[in-house]
Amino acid sequence: MNEPQPPVSQYSPYQLIGGETAVRQLVDRFYDLMDERDDARVIRAMHPARLDHSRLKLFEFLSGFFGGPALYHQNRGHPKLRMRHFPFQIDTAARDSWLQCMYQALDEQIEDQLLLTQLKTSFYKTADHMINKDEQP
Repeated sequence: MNEPQPPVSQYSPYQLIGGETAVRQLVDRFYDLMDERDDARVIRAMHPARLDHSRLKLFEFLSGFFGGPALYHQNRGHPKLRMRHFPFQIDTAARDSWLQCMYQALDEQIEDQLLLTQLKTSFYKTADHMINKDEQP
């Protein structure tokens, strides 16, 4: 049988979370958590000491990822995420470290549980796709 589907919003996640200001807040909190959390050391070490440029690039990417202005594409071309992350050795521990920072930032900012679940699912799929290092048995 067909199960009822949740209603589809006419608004993009970008609009639902509050637009540019909210995306910037999310990015800032994400990188603050990366600096604060002990379990984020592995992923923090993959970033430069100063995070200003990283914050800008993630903001631009998330703007388009959430359905807002495609700033990353306009300013830098196609994201090619996997290719751009290939110089870094990303395993499941690195993926999980990144996700824990993003999930906490999302939990602190987004109240709509359906939207929160959808965003976490999208981030998981994207982060999982970045894995480029085989696990040791």
